[in-house]
Amino acid sequence: MDEVPAAATTVPLAAFPIVGIGASAGGLEAFEAFFRACPADTGMAFVLVPHLDPGHESLLTEILQRTTAMPVVQALDQVTVAADHVYIIPPNREMSILHGVLQLSLPELARGMRMPIDAFLRSLAEDQAERAIGIILSGTATDGTLGLRAILGAGGVCMVQEPATAKYDGMPQSAINAGYVTHILPAEKMPAMLLEVARQSAFRLAVPPVRPEKAVSGMNQILLQLRSSTGHDFSLYKKSTIGRRIERRMAQQGIEDMAVYARFLKDNPSETQKLFKELLINVTSFFRDPNAFIALKDTILPPMLAGKPAGYVFRVWVAGCASGEEAYSIAIVLLELLDEIKAKHEQELSVQIYATDLDDDAIAVARVGHYPPNIAQDVTPERLHRFFTKDEAGYKVKKDIRDLVVFAVQSVIKDPPFTKLDLLSCRNLMIYLEPEQQNRLIPTFHYALKPGGVLFLSASESITSQPELFSALDRKWKFYRAVHSGTSTAAQTTSYASWTADSHGNAPRVVMNKAKEINFDDLTRRVLLQSYAPASVVTDLKGNILYVYGDTGRFLRPAPGQATLNVVEMAREGLQLDLRKIFLNDPAQSTPTLNREVSVKSNGGFSTVSFSVRRMPTQQGVAGVEANGNLLLVSFQDVAEPIKHPRRRRGKTAIEPAEQQHVEQLERELAYARESQQASTEEQQAFNEELKSTNEELQSANEELQSSNEELETSKEELQSLNEEIVTVNSELNAKIEQLSDMQNDMKNLLDSINTGTIFLDRHLIIRRYTPAAVKVYRLIASDVGRPLADIKSAIEGDDLLVDLQTVHDTLIPIEREVRTTDGLWYLARMQPYRTLDNVIAGVVLTFTEVTAFKLASDEVRRAQGLAEGIINTVSEPLIVLDKALQVVSASRSFYQHFQVTATETVGRKIYDLGNGQWNIPTLRQLLEDLLPQRQALDGYVVEHDFPGLGPRRMVLNARRIAPTPGNTESILLAMVAVVAIEPLEKP
Repeated sequence: MDEVPAAATTVPLAAFPIVGIGASAGGLEAFEAFFRACPADTGMAFVLVPHLDPGHESLLTEILQRTTAMPVVQALDQVTVAADHVYIIPPNREMSILHGVLQLSLPELARGMRMPIDAFLRSLAEDQAERAIGIILSGTATDGTLGLRAILGAGGVCMVQEPATAKYDGMPQSAINAGYVTHILPAEKMPAMLLEVARQSAFRLAVPPVRPEKAVSGMNQILLQLRSSTGHDFSLYKKSTIGRRIERRMAQQGIEDMAVYARFLKDNPSETQKLFKELLINVTSFFRDPNAFIALKDTILPPMLAGKPAGYVFRVWVAGCASGEEAYSIAIVLLELLDEIKAKHEQELSVQIYATDLDDDAIAVARVGHYPPNIAQDVTPERLHRFFTKDEAGYKVKKDIRDLVVFAVQSVIKDPPFTKLDLLSCRNLMIYLEPEQQNRLIPTFHYALKPGGVLFLSASESITSQPELFSALDRKWKFYRAVHSGTSTAAQTTSYASWTADSHGNAPRVVMNKAKEINFDDLTRRVLLQSYAPASVVTDLKGNILYVYGDTGRFLRPAPGQATLNVVEMAREGLQLDLRKIFLNDPAQSTPTLNREVSVKSNGGFSTVSFSVRRMPTQQGVAGVEANGNLLLVSFQDVAEPIKHPRRRRGKTAIEPAEQQHVEQLERELAYARESQQASTEEQQAFNEELKSTNEELQSANEELQSSNEELETSKEELQSLNEEIVTVNSELNAKIEQLSDMQNDMKNLLDSINTGTIFLDRHLIIRRYTPAAVKVYRLIASDVGRPLADIKSAIEGDDLLVDLQTVHDTLIPIEREVRTTDGLWYLARMQPYRTLDNVIAGVVLTFTEVTAFKLASDEVRRAQGLAEGIINTVSEPLIVLDKALQVVSASRSFYQHFQVTATETVGRKIYDLGNGQWNIPTLRQLLEDLLPQRQALDGYVVEHDFPGLGPRRMVLNARRIAPTPGNTESILLAMVAVVAIEPLEKP
């Protein structure tokens, strides 16, 4: 699905439609018929591009001025086209149009290779877009076909003269066969249709008005009908393009309301298919934007091909390939580069190109690879000679190029893409899609490309909406390199969901950051927390710190050894033991610990600290939280020391000995308890290290499992890609199998219908195939295929044909023989070499044609002829047989004896020339030339003549005229029933 560049639609459009009219042989009559019926105030401009003799001035301007009131002028360079004017291209000039201004130039191609109509109509489509109108009148060859394709793709109107009314129908019929025509009319009816077309909304305003709600509803009904009938959703195509093409179909059906047209589609499935084809913009050309292909060949592809290992397959996908010109252009460029690599004795690479499009008709054209002669404008003569084969109808892509490209019907919107691509070309497709659909396609293309793969777009397209996925290689000609990173991987995942999810679902919405109003409640809460809330940490059930609030430095410190964020490991001395006990028990199920006071060592001394452990709710989906979502809030707070007043004692202040002993005892017990606690702590730490080691091993195993899972995912993607390729190749093979099946059916019916027995033998005279009629001569059954012919008993009398068959195979000289079968039938046996399409001798072909009736008829003729000759020779009277020209066909034996002549002197000569003119008798002439033609027979006619050497003779003649029969001409029997000598005739 391809189109002319959208950039062309950004130029200022004329305020009126511009009509380009092309014609060749017989065009003058068509021009006159057109302008006689064309009003002078149509509000349109007409630009005529006939084929003119470059060496003579044209009188077309003066001739057409007699048929129309509009000014008819010969076009000049840099003339602005005006409405209600007619402009004619000058001789030996090429013409184009830019911003409504005609541009003239000298032709670059040799005479006979120019396509001036195509060139102008293409520029008209690029300049005026949907306001362009193209008309093709009488002419030979194919000039104008590609120009109409460009206009149709731009949304314009294409008309051709009805071939039956054209003096020469070559140009109109070429455009009709290509499918680029919207109206087929006689030349005199085209002006009325132009006025009707101008009434359509596409030509009312340069900017179409806002559609009312009713029209939007009608368009949605049409799109729903299309989706249900074809399975393709056009709802995310640009409504301006869709609307124009729907209106064009509505105008052809005479319908003005979209809701009515939607009901019409429902009742007419054929119209739905026509609308579907109308929406598919199948317009492209070879090497479109030539400078882009120069950049592709010189700058982009060489670094991509360099350094590739031997046997590397360079994979290319051409999305929206239309009729295949883009795919073949890339294939030609790649082959030229590969030939250069081979010439340098570098590694050999292979190329695989996949080309896809929605339109199955366009794919069928692409697979055949046959294009009109007009492509000579886009392809250099060197490439035409190397990569194309020329025939009467145009150019055909050679087999080595066609074998590189696999064509398939595919939707880039809803079908999975090809993967692991080196190059992806999608030119002038996204310009017809809404931005929402474009944002889905770009990640899809990124997913399809290998790291470093190149995306090739048209000059009017870009990827500015998602720049993180690609880096620009050539911003002017739109070459982008795929960048694979964490962000792009996430985009790939989103893209993958876009073709696997329901294509009719809502697209992801872009969340925009909006300026928020001041929230005094939130502001107050933050200030209170900063002023009065204790230092706290949020942990999971294992004590791993997830969030730190406030200054926790007096309660927590980095633990020695491997870095950790576990609150127990980081707790200072005096705090660690109590926290460990809490986390060893199930903190999610136990009661909260509130305001527990402990003595914590800090800065060389001990201070009293109060800590609390509370369970807190969490929001679903917080990163790093287990599935049950439990979190703990651990808070720390200093406890102020109470002011101690010294107790006054009477007398001495010394401690009593008993009290002193009790204090010492308590200190010893305290030291022992601390040592025991320290030992327990060390044991617990050792146990924790073992658990940590085990956990690391489990994590390592988990990583290996994840790695294996990623490999499986990669294998799955490769299998999916391979399956897509197999499906694509299979569709091509199915098409070829269908063609072979049709050819086999045709061949079978041909062989059965000619009723000729045929046996195909290989080099060793082994049966390969035979027709049913051959069973009459050789007793063959189906299982005899593969057996030598010598093993089969034939019904031929006498010698069989094996020796002759071997002779034909050895000498390559055909042999024909008449053979007779045991049931009395005669056959003409023909033996000739079996030649393949490559002129290789692969066996012998033996055919049998029954000639029994002919043989019997020939024998009967020979018998009748022998009988007639015997009768003639038996009769004693002289008798001769003459043909229509009075030449002797045969004579009886008595004629030769009586007149003393030979057969050599008689047969084949005219009767008047016999005996040096002695039979040139006036009375005989009267008999043969005057009397006999009027009668069937004449008896007893007397002729007297003096024969030299025989003397005077009187002859009594009987003559009979024999009517002609099929295969025989008229004959005359002349019998001399009496020949008598007489006295010498008196001379006059």
